[in-house]
Amino acid sequence: MSLLSIPVATLGTPRIGPRRELKLALESYWAGKSDETQLLETAAALRAANWSRQKSLGVTVIPSNDFSLYDHVLDTSVMVGAIPEIYGWSAGPVSLKTYFAMARGAQRDDHDANCGHAEHGAAAQQMTKWFDTNYHYIVPEYHKDQTFTLSSRKPIEEYEEAKSLGYQTRPVLVGPVTFLKLGKSADPAFDPLLLLDRLLPVYVDVLRELALRGAEWVQLDEPCLVLDLDDATRDALRRTYAHLAKEVPDIKIMLATYFGTIGDNLETALTLSVAGLHIDLVRAPEQLNAIVTDARRDLVISLGVVDGRNVWRSNLPAVLDRLELAIAKLGKDRVQIAPSCSLLHVPIDLELEMDLDPDVKSWLAFSVQKIGELATLGRVLAKGWEEAADVLEASEGAAIARETSPNVHNANVAKRMAAIDDSMRRRHSPFARRAEVQRARFGLPTFPTTTIGSFPQTVEVRNARAAYARGRMSEAQYEQFLKVETARAVRWQEDIGLDVLVHGEFERNDMVQYFGERLSGFAFTKHGWVQSYGSRYVRPPILFGDVSRPKPMAMEWWRFAQSLTKKPLKAMLTGPVTILNWSFVRDDIPRSEACHQIALAIRDEVIDLERSGAMMIQIDEAALREGLPLRKSQWKTYLGWAVDSFRICSSGVADETQIHTHMCYSEFNDIIDAIAAMDADVISIETSRSKMQLLDAFKSYKYPNEIGPGVYDIHSPRVPDVAEMKNLIALARQRLSDAQLWINPDCGLKTRRWEEVRPALINMVAAARELRAVS
Repeated sequence: MSLLSIPVATLGTPRIGPRRELKLALESYWAGKSDETQLLETAAALRAANWSRQKSLGVTVIPSNDFSLYDHVLDTSVMVGAIPEIYGWSAGPVSLKTYFAMARGAQRDDHDANCGHAEHGAAAQQMTKWFDTNYHYIVPEYHKDQTFTLSSRKPIEEYEEAKSLGYQTRPVLVGPVTFLKLGKSADPAFDPLLLLDRLLPVYVDVLRELALRGAEWVQLDEPCLVLDLDDATRDALRRTYAHLAKEVPDIKIMLATYFGTIGDNLETALTLSVAGLHIDLVRAPEQLNAIVTDARRDLVISLGVVDGRNVWRSNLPAVLDRLELAIAKLGKDRVQIAPSCSLLHVPIDLELEMDLDPDVKSWLAFSVQKIGELATLGRVLAKGWEEAADVLEASEGAAIARETSPNVHNANVAKRMAAIDDSMRRRHSPFARRAEVQRARFGLPTFPTTTIGSFPQTVEVRNARAAYARGRMSEAQYEQFLKVETARAVRWQEDIGLDVLVHGEFERNDMVQYFGERLSGFAFTKHGWVQSYGSRYVRPPILFGDVSRPKPMAMEWWRFAQSLTKKPLKAMLTGPVTILNWSFVRDDIPRSEACHQIALAIRDEVIDLERSGAMMIQIDEAALREGLPLRKSQWKTYLGWAVDSFRICSSGVADETQIHTHMCYSEFNDIIDAIAAMDADVISIETSRSKMQLLDAFKSYKYPNEIGPGVYDIHSPRVPDVAEMKNLIALARQRLSDAQLWINPDCGLKTRRWEEVRPALINMVAAARELRAVS
């Protein structure tokens, strides 16, 4: 087949830099070690490197405005002036101080005295997961009198910045309908879509300026199109793009959908007044036929054929077969090729990984390699298969090698999977009976205080880990260092009066990686960082094969820490659903099967911990909600195997052993039945940013088990005072009985500094004691 050149697009690329340059620049700026100019210079250098890299690899449709100092949804809030009054902004350009206050919160002395903030400073805006990914966005806040104004020219400035360097780019914006649907109002009855007519003039202003400066296309991301939409939202989409087409006819819009099928929104999508439509053919290959058949003849279709969410290498010959069929039907002038979504969600460059098993490495592709795959596809489609015969042969060979590798399949794991029965899914007694036994065993006060598990990973802890990894510290020296840190943390918790202690997790690099490194079937990178939020980056494990537990993973550190105190000390584990959802997961078996394999391994650990004397075992399922499919029709299936996995790993213990779990930011209304079905004795959840509103689901459901709603936000450097925490606890008491309530932070404290953690936990203990005194 011989065609003219097919445009190759990327939709967006990682922002963080190959060596985490953005993280270092941000944290230096936040610590006062560098100034705004230095931060912005680093950001500009990263943008220039991204554009240059894509150009050199063969990308012909290069994005701009896909870079962000913190979050692209926050950037959109700032662009349109959706800035709550508490941050002290009234008009004009938005400062970095205000921008980061929205993301991270601010102490009172971080702002001008006349800015109107509360005495304790400005809390950060709520943060939640970006669709079903592990990326977090800052939730926009709206009210019925909301006005919008162009308050940041970032999309325009970054387009001109690229142009000055010789790159004609396609600017990327969050679409106006998705932006409104991602936000929230203090009044739950208020629909943010009612603000659409006020918002659209700002988008018109941005598009007009981009057109005046030479932009030919703009990418508007409307991933809401893969959700279950009502007629009002579909109408909002039609009105939006009709209005933009009328007001800015000189610019073409590529409407980008991703993370799934457009499904029953397809008729709406195909009638929108846009020049192009991007579709995800990795998550939803089945939608191609309908789009090819029904799309109008002048609509450009961007085919998302390389996986932007996972790290597996494409089987290029198989992809080419599908592309050639699609192009034959659509016509060569109507096609672009692209990843399924922005490459934000994958690491930057596989070639940085020098220590990966060669077989595993041969099966992988990171952002740079995925762009290379797209460029290869474009060349072959333009010039024929002989143009890249060796590359295509290697791609197909890697796919066959992975499929047949003995490192992927384990007969013993298959045997254990076949032996799972109902007795492995049930606790011995219902919760009411277990609670009675546990209260007698522990004798805890009302409002028992605890933490979620981790304590600050200080510079000293990180340096010791690095020294050990590089051979500059012996195993004995490293273990002694960790014992000193653990003992210090245990003593400090006793000193401030926490009721249930933790060991601090100083030996753990990451809550998923630590366990993955001790399980079969996982591989790990050294430079495979992806952004979770802000400067919080993670290196997701790569789940490539069957999972088993060769030996105990957390037992010895729990034993050591418990030997230092007579207070109960929780053993800390990460649950199977979270390990699955926070890993790059194999795509050759169902996710449910992989999750059950992990559950059996965690079950072994739980049983060993109980035999060693552990009385409380916390199995974190921070990512349970995150894995929820975007379409409600698929929820029951997912929640069925997710809950089943948790119960398999947690149900092998006696009644008097208390099982805890923890969940991060979630819309709990969506999954409250599943949470109840998990049957954990105690669940801790993040609720402080929502002012305990997330507990409404538990109140309505009459949730019977015990709950620790977070009473302060650990994602912000703020230190809340006793009164603020008491106010939050009072809100929790309006929704739950005192007998149900535990008092704890929102999440683990690993990313915070001791200077923040110490006063915050002291205030938390004081708040609980003051409430006990009057209860």
